[in-house]
Amino acid sequence: MNTLSMAPALAGFGSGLALIVAIGAQNAFVLRQGLRREHLPAVITVCVLSDAVLILAGTAGIGRLTQAAPLVLDIIRWAGAAFLLAYAVLSLRRALNPSGLEAAGRAGGPLAAAVLTCLSLTWLNPHVYLDTVVLLGSLAATHGPDGRWVFAAGAVAASTLWFTALGLGARLLAPLFARSRAWQILDAAIAVFMVLLALSLVAGSM
Repeated sequence: MNTLSMAPALAGFGSGLALIVAIGAQNAFVLRQGLRREHLPAVITVCVLSDAVLILAGTAGIGRLTQAAPLVLDIIRWAGAAFLLAYAVLSLRRALNPSGLEAAGRAGGPLAAAVLTCLSLTWLNPHVYLDTVVLLGSLAATHGPDGRWVFAAGAVAASTLWFTALGLGARLLAPLFARSRAWQILDAAIAVFMVLLALSLVAGSM
């Protein structure tokens, strides 16, 4: 790959990383799964594949469709707010129930539940569509018919790197989270963050 063809890839990588690294519901869930070492390969795979599908869809032109039909984004926004509030309640229940906060490495919930939660946090989150489909799709279009796919490849690479690093890197914090008190603080913080995200989504639809 020559220098000219590398430019869109580097632009896509930088743009994708800048958007994905921002703290969100999806990242919070991956972090928690990484700390608990629960179904991490499946969770990372779901996040990476979901982002890849959305980035490629935006690059193919779906971003223009969502811009032309704002009602679609409004529906997604309200559905996402409802899910985030429900997840906040679950996080708060975990924070108020120390007996349910076991040390990392112990058996946790079923694989299906983790995958479904990850899918919901990804596909019911309007910010994901705005970032990957609309914004990255629009940026990709500026690189021309061929360069846009190189840009998309760079963005997908950024997503893969980030979620892998976030999930596997969380293990470095495992000694801290061996105490139930640390889990309580994390889950309480996640609950508050989910509520704030839900409120921001509702406010954005008014």
